[in-house]
Amino acid sequence: MIKKLLLPLFTVFLLGCTDQTALIFQDEPGGSITNFEDNIHGTYASTYRPLESENIVIRNATVFDGNGNKFQNFDVHFSNGKIQAIGLRLVTDGAKEIDGTGKYVTPGIIDNHSHMGVYPAPSVRTSSDGNEATNPVTSEVWAEHSVWTQDPQYKLALAGGITTFHVLPGSANLFGGRGVTLKNVSANTVPEMKFPNAPHSLKMACGENPKRVYSSSGPSTRMGNVAGYRNAWIGAENYKEQLERDPSHRDIRNETLAGVLDGEILVHNHCYRADEMATMINIGEEFGYKVSTFHHGVEAYKIADLLADEGICAALWADWWGFKHEAYDMSIANIAIVDQARGGTGCAIVHSDDESGIQRLNQEAAKALAAGRRAGFEISEGRAMTWITKNPAKSLGILDQTGTLDMGKDADVVIWSGNPFSVYTKAEQVYIDGALAFDKATNFMPHTDFDLGVKEWEDK
Repeated sequence: MIKKLLLPLFTVFLLGCTDQTALIFQDEPGGSITNFEDNIHGTYASTYRPLESENIVIRNATVFDGNGNKFQNFDVHFSNGKIQAIGLRLVTDGAKEIDGTGKYVTPGIIDNHSHMGVYPAPSVRTSSDGNEATNPVTSEVWAEHSVWTQDPQYKLALAGGITTFHVLPGSANLFGGRGVTLKNVSANTVPEMKFPNAPHSLKMACGENPKRVYSSSGPSTRMGNVAGYRNAWIGAENYKEQLERDPSHRDIRNETLAGVLDGEILVHNHCYRADEMATMINIGEEFGYKVSTFHHGVEAYKIADLLADEGICAALWADWWGFKHEAYDMSIANIAIVDQARGGTGCAIVHSDDESGIQRLNQEAAKALAAGRRAGFEISEGRAMTWITKNPAKSLGILDQTGTLDMGKDADVVIWSGNPFSVYTKAEQVYIDGALAFDKATNFMPHTDFDLGVKEWEDK
């Protein structure tokens, strides 16, 4: 009986730190590195295949489109895995109708800073696979090669409206390795979860973490950190020159760094202090790359205009700080200040970095919105919704595919019981590529082999 129940549930779930161009900052890619990256992505390519999408129209709902707009009594139509239209009294052919009266509809929520899969919960030492803390520079490691596909956190995040998440290595190292963007679907292998055509990322870390972890062997100071970054980038430049002489030469540590220099890989930088973020921007200028996103950024408000000028996003907590020295100087309006910089051209993101926070990113955005309004900023709910939809998609290089309810984008859609900025609101249904992945009313959600033997499911 258990097998009969679990198999359809498992199958259904298989489905399911300028907007896009601002992230590919570098010069035209060099041939050799590009060839390596193409081969790599071919070998470790996404094999994600969504279930067949339903043909659905949600009627008469309040809709946040992810572009900053809020529409009353709107319809949302999706089929063939894509958003077809949003508007008033849409004419659809044969679509299943869902009454959205009193409900809210948003794009799927995106967390651009997660450690799900590499730090599973419940946590045990043997499954702690997020930090390769063996050298200050471990750019050769990839988070996707640590991701456990049966982490119980996935379905809990799904119940919070999370349809896409970005898994990063930890922050023990100057260069922690590659991150990966995943669809929140159940699968046996990581490639089955990989977001199609999403670029790889490189995790870097500033400040206390690397100089604490490597204090006995170096770096032990912030200036030592900076010297370590620069030496590594010089090594990557030398590697690129070597490739011109010998195109077959392989060095997986430098391949990742050279991939950044050629614009193939996006930099996501753990960094708390304003001065250090400015220094990292300078290092990027020296070596010809730009940071996509600063993560945690407790002092981002101090350089909000600089971040806006540079086109750099900041992935931030709503109200968590003070847990270590470099995280003391926080403003509760941090997210709002970053968002409103340079006439509202800033790129603010609400992230989790936490197994429980990822389950309520909508509430975290609500806290940041309230703090911004108390600080005197006139920020709409529609604008705040971009902090957990459009902007994280932009930071991950996938805005052309998801993050808003624009026609032709993936039908990653959440139906909420009420205003998603209310603590009383729950996600009622979650669709990934137009296929139902979660239904609160029927307790429909994915279950994996890890759930076998749990009495709750034996009795179903």
